[in-house]
Amino acid sequence: MLKPIDADAVIRHDRVAGTFPGEIHAGVAWWVAACFVVVSHARQMAVAHDGTPTTEEFHRRFCRGAINAQHFGCQVAELGQADEAQLVYATKALGDVPGALLTTSGDGSQQTVTIRLFDAGGRPLTEDTGLAKVREMIATDRVPTPVNDQAKGRITTRRDLLEKP
Repeated sequence: MLKPIDADAVIRHDRVAGTFPGEIHAGVAWWVAACFVVVSHARQMAVAHDGTPTTEEFHRRFCRGAINAQHFGCQVAELGQADEAQLVYATKALGDVPGALLTTSGDGSQQTVTIRLFDAGGRPLTEDTGLAKVREMIATDRVPTPVNDQAKGRITTRRDLLEKP
């Protein structure tokens, strides 16, 4: 692991969160996404962010990690800027798939980046439903990598899923 983190401090309380820079870096988003795909066996997921510049880089890395998780070929529906209700609506519209929402709070010098993971039912991932496994994989440097290029997924912009009928 090139830039290790304190996984116990960052991955807890139903979320991945840490100060940036410092406790968390954009590479963590890649790791979390790849591990989340493997833990949830996701073939598809929806991913959204809050639109802040810091979050956008974490979001980009998260999407890349999700499509590069072993042999899953995960298809990422990139929603762009959305809130939690819109994300959950999109996960349901896609057929009850997992999702992730990335946000940043604080000022330019001391920001907190948060990644919230949601199961296929739209519920936040908890210790018992996979977050502990994601933390363990990262802490033990077992972040999944792609098997080959044919096993990669792809990222598709799906802002149409944010419009409720």
